[in-house]
Amino acid sequence: MSSLEEPSRPLPLVTACGRRIEVGALRVAIPGRPIDRITLNVGPERGGRSKVWAGLSPTEARALAQLLLAQVAHAEHDAAG
Repeated sequence: MSSLEEPSRPLPLVTACGRRIEVGALRVAIPGRPIDRITLNVGPERGGRSKVWAGLSPTEARALAQLLLAQVAHAEHDAAG
């Protein structure tokens, strides 16, 4: 039998357009083989209905973090130039 464990989540990031982005963790506790996922929940824009949710492995979450940081560096470089 498996069970789901979800640790407490940090406060969401609220963007300038009103979207709430929540990052969390999810563990599917299967005896002898737990599965860990990092969750990303992007809520709808103000007054909107669109929502996006993704469950990432730790490796995928790190890859996404690297992509985000690379884009931040690029944007900051462009803004400074």
